[in-house]
Amino acid sequence: MLPLAATNNRLLAALPRGERLHVLEGCERVDLKFGEVLAESGEPIRHVYFPTRCAIVLITLLDERASVEVGLVGNEGVLGTALALDMGVSPQRALVQGPGGALRMTADLFCRALEDNPEFQHVLRRYVHAVMAQLAQTAGCTRFHVVEARLARWLLMTQDRADSNGFHVTHEFLARVLGVRRVGITRAAKRLQDQGLIRYARGNIVVVDRAGLETSACGCYAADKASYARSLSGRGIEA
Repeated sequence: MLPLAATNNRLLAALPRGERLHVLEGCERVDLKFGEVLAESGEPIRHVYFPTRCAIVLITLLDERASVEVGLVGNEGVLGTALALDMGVSPQRALVQGPGGALRMTADLFCRALEDNPEFQHVLRRYVHAVMAQLAQTAGCTRFHVVEARLARWLLMTQDRADSNGFHVTHEFLARVLGVRRVGITRAAKRLQDQGLIRYARGNIVVVDRAGLETSACGCYAADKASYARSLSGRGIEA
């Protein structure tokens, strides 16, 4: 069984000791690679992932060529919440955006843990509420905010969830998850770099000036954090 101190997932850490141990009994450690597909839209959910040092991007496919990012999951949450709503299929594609560690649990064991653990159900419901608010915020952000501000927001969210100042991501990947042309990502990243906020070379991004990046981001970043705090207050979880 995994030790309590080794979880590094804030959603699990919010559970009382006994309930957390019960969930951890069904988990195994895995290392996730950049670009790895963890779930496909409309396909059965086979595993649930509790990120510890990685970030997972949720993508809605608009057609065969177009897609857009609708959410991020990191060490504040879990991938596979549809199971908590008695839905066995994934609503989005899930890709590993920031490689690293996670705790993996089979869908059957996850559902069983929910049935046996009312406290786990309670925390998951509050987290689902926070995710719904994030999805709505992202929809508005995609429609109304400029690419540079959206990229700054996305980098901040990724840094929060991967718990790292640096991560690897290509222009092509960024264009796909933000739903813009690659040239738009190139220009936005260059502007952020010219301002001394990030360093970007060969797909490696380092956040140099976090305070400046927060200033450049749209208000959706602060709104997301406030939404998580409201939804999960009193449970020891912050975005």
